[in-house]
Amino acid sequence: MDGEAQIAGVGIDICDVARIERLINQYGDAFLKKIFTDAEIAYCRGRADSAQRYAARYAAKEAMAKAIGTGFSEGITPRGLSVENDAGGAPRTVLDATAAEAVRARGAKKMLVSLTHLKDCAQAVAILSK
Repeated sequence: MDGEAQIAGVGIDICDVARIERLINQYGDAFLKKIFTDAEIAYCRGRADSAQRYAARYAAKEAMAKAIGTGFSEGITPRGLSVENDAGGAPRTVLDATAAEAVRARGAKKMLVSLTHLKDCAQAVAILSK
């Protein structure tokens, strides 16, 4: 496999949009600020389907933690695993220092993420590549 990207980790998660919407309605900003970065909140709040956007990002955080192989332990937190959009609208990962070090420890150089959502569910896949 010389010259080809090698996979160091894969994670997938699916999230119930109604569950995220209930948590937002019940806990408001306390929930949002515990789980999402300011950039994620700003992006999602500006959308009519904000619960779907939050759910997709929540699924992405779970998928990223699974790809790293730690889950939410060893200093890996939901706010340390973020999804922002590049200039073309494609999702890109933003990792805090602890998550970035965990990725390097797995021998990976990059984490890719893909999101999708419907009215009722959101899903994400994360891939660590060497």
